[in-house]
Amino acid sequence: MFDIGFSELLVIAVVALIVIGPERLPKVARTAGHMLGRLQRYVNDVKADINREMELDELRKVQSTFQEAARSIENEVRSVEQSVTKVESEIRAEAAALDAPLAEPPTAPTLAAAPDAPPPTEPAPAAPSQSKA
Repeated sequence: MFDIGFSELLVIAVVALIVIGPERLPKVARTAGHMLGRLQRYVNDVKADINREMELDELRKVQSTFQEAARSIENEVRSVEQSVTKVESEIRAEAAALDAPLAEPPTAPTLAAAPDAPPPTEPAPAAPSQSKA
């Protein structure tokens, strides 16, 4: 904290002994020690408060980052959900369109011969093939 060496402390102690006197020096030293202790505790409390505030600020930043990520994911999920719903409705519409003709009774196609068309003929049987062995 301060750049005070042992020799400087010795000079300060001798001056204090001369100025304060040997009778009051122990009481003054004790009071100074208590005051320095209080000052150190106060400084440590202030440091702890500052560190706590810094950590709290960092936690708030992390929280806001996570909230933004959660919102982004939620929007993506909603988008995918809408796409799935749209595809599902298209599939249902196609299925309904395919089921509609099946719901009608099937009708056999009629082959109506034209009045001036010749009657159908059967194909001639194939001749057996001769194979040389």
